[in-house]
Amino acid sequence: MKRIALIHTVGSVYASFETQLRSVLGEEVLIHNILDDFLATNPIEVGSFTKTNVERLRCDIQSAVLTGCDVVVTSCSTLSPAVERLKGEFSTPIITIDDAMANKAVEAGSSLVVLATAHSTVEPTLEKLRRTAKEQGKAISVEAFVCTEAIAALRRGDKEEHDLLVLELSHKAAHADVCVLAQASMAHMEEPIHQLLHIPVFSSPRLCMEQVAAFLKRLD
Repeated sequence: MKRIALIHTVGSVYASFETQLRSVLGEEVLIHNILDDFLATNPIEVGSFTKTNVERLRCDIQSAVLTGCDVVVTSCSTLSPAVERLKGEFSTPIITIDDAMANKAVEAGSSLVVLATAHSTVEPTLEKLRRTAKEQGKAISVEAFVCTEAIAALRRGDKEEHDLLVLELSHKAAHADVCVLAQASMAHMEEPIHQLLHIPVFSSPRLCMEQVAAFLKRLD
């Protein structure tokens, strides 16, 4: 049976990602989960993704690979730049949460706005979009806006307050061609923001899951 290892940094994503992924895959697979919330909270605390964090991520990927999985999937965009640097150390393929989202967003427009609820996800997302644009040979402009009060509300269990704050933040993207939601925990706001702004809005989880499904199909 095919096997996937998931690496998470946020409890709410850990709790929901596997169920959502199974609904997309359309086939029975074995799924293993690793939750390392330190890799989300520590970069916020110290202001950067440190060498220690990279070493910790390397250990998490190694643990995932040791499950014998066909693919490792990381569900947090904060990890993506470090994952890109570490990929070459492992023979097992690694898919990051924002690979497919970045491709779709850059294809959809030239003026992009990134919305985030944690500063630690901003630079990784901007870096991913700029690198993707370079790979596509396309010039883009991209800016980011952050509302840390929203993630604080989510962490204390106030999802309604989180959603209201994210919706308010989304007005910052009204002038753009495309709106990008930087965190998986914002994904459920994709449609409400689209209805408000009438521009393409991209979040990572569903697109990542479709990418994983396509990868597994190629193993048949």
